[in-house]
Amino acid sequence: MQFPTELIARLQKAERVTALTGAGVSQESGLRTFRDSQTGLWAQYRPEDLATPEAFLRNPKLVWDWYAERRQRADTVQPNAGHYALAEMGRRFPKFTLITQNVDGLHQRAGSKDVIELHGNILRVKCFDCGRPAETWAESAPEVPRCAVCGGLLRPDVVWFGEALPRLALETAVEAARTCQFFFSIGTSGLVQPAASLAFAARNRGAVIVEINLEPTPLTERADYFLQGKSGEILPELARTLWPESKRL
Repeated sequence: MQFPTELIARLQKAERVTALTGAGVSQESGLRTFRDSQTGLWAQYRPEDLATPEAFLRNPKLVWDWYAERRQRADTVQPNAGHYALAEMGRRFPKFTLITQNVDGLHQRAGSKDVIELHGNILRVKCFDCGRPAETWAESAPEVPRCAVCGGLLRPDVVWFGEALPRLALETAVEAARTCQFFFSIGTSGLVQPAASLAFAARNRGAVIVEINLEPTPLTERADYFLQGKSGEILPELARTLWPESKRL
């Protein structure tokens, strides 16, 4: 891809860069999106029927098993070139903040540090009652594992429908959006709030908006640059253009 000369020149001088990633980035590693994950036994359920506190209280084993299968899938895939390019950006820019809507931990596995996980992480488990994280648990036990502290049922450490986003994560993400010089929106539909508002918050404060996506989104017309295509192809090429000496990509 031929990047606009002005974009490269401005990025080479940038000090504060924020990026938001969505399901499209993980999809390139072979993970189905949340709404495409209903296959086989799970095809009879809508994701919304399995991703609420009410669903868990109704049938905790059903919900636990669904997330156990999704954890297993996440363990079988690897970070892609886009993940590694974002990790390189984190090493290169003086201030780089990576925010993700994904729950698979692939950014961390690629080497990104201090990732802001707006929707939690499917690889972590916590107590439904007291909220304490669990260090270990029996994944395929006949019953839902219980908290070693209070005895409550364990659940995935993700944000379900009807639940608020982690306050600290959201506050940190908003601050990063409001104070950055460049904001990248990567592989996200721009439909899920409040994440979708971050790019507009950045734009309102004067940031340059760069969108990388396969298809246009509600953000596209407001973006300064729309780079259409796969993030796993565009991001490494962008990083090599910015830092030709890099040996990591």
